[in-house]
Amino acid sequence: MSKPLVVIPTYNEALNIAACLDQVFSALPEAHVLVIDDGSKDGTPDLVRAAAEQKPGRVHLLERPGKMGLGTAYVLGFRWALERDYDVVCEMDADLSHQPADLPSLVAPIAAGDADLAIGSRYIGGVRIINWPLSRLFLSYGAGVYTRFITRLPVQDVTSGFKCFHRRVLERIPLDRVTSNGYSFQIEMNYRAWKSGFRLVEVPIVFIERVEGSSKMSKAIVREAAWRVWDFRLRALTGRL
Repeated sequence: MSKPLVVIPTYNEALNIAACLDQVFSALPEAHVLVIDDGSKDGTPDLVRAAAEQKPGRVHLLERPGKMGLGTAYVLGFRWALERDYDVVCEMDADLSHQPADLPSLVAPIAAGDADLAIGSRYIGGVRIINWPLSRLFLSYGAGVYTRFITRLPVQDVTSGFKCFHRRVLERIPLDRVTSNGYSFQIEMNYRAWKSGFRLVEVPIVFIERVEGSSKMSKAIVREAAWRVWDFRLRALTGRL
């Protein structure tokens, strides 16, 4: 199996990106990393370029002119990976809320052939979230209950953004038809993979709310996720997914 690729979207993550990259390579020494930056103004791309000089051929940077959405960033990264020989493609946040030390646990079931999509779960076997207010915890957990009720998706942590795909999943999913962003993007990718017959597994992780920088969460992201799940279900029922 080829070296895993870790796709990391960024927007103004200068306080975190260097440490994030260091920890990724400590956890997965064989990994390659693709950073997709959405017009950061704080020097994030410069830090990524400096890391690329330290690890030539291992750190890659794609720059976009402005904020174009999390979902489009990941789709761009997936297409980039499919144009190359990566068999395992991981996605994670840059803010260290996703612990890079958990990457080997996500890659393992894919590399062993036991799963096609491994999802880093904050809820499987108990709640493992640090420094979230109860209101956000209830919102996140409630989103899972709501999504499972509508879609029957057999996943506890439906909105997790820490996961690893085998390339065959990304090859099968029509990426040009994936239009969600934010939380709904994560739900859509899980749902499409499941409806395509791929094997999904949840791997326990610890999620730690960011210490540096500001959250990208917004009410618009929550509203999009709320109505999108109905759209996914209806499209699946009518064969238009």
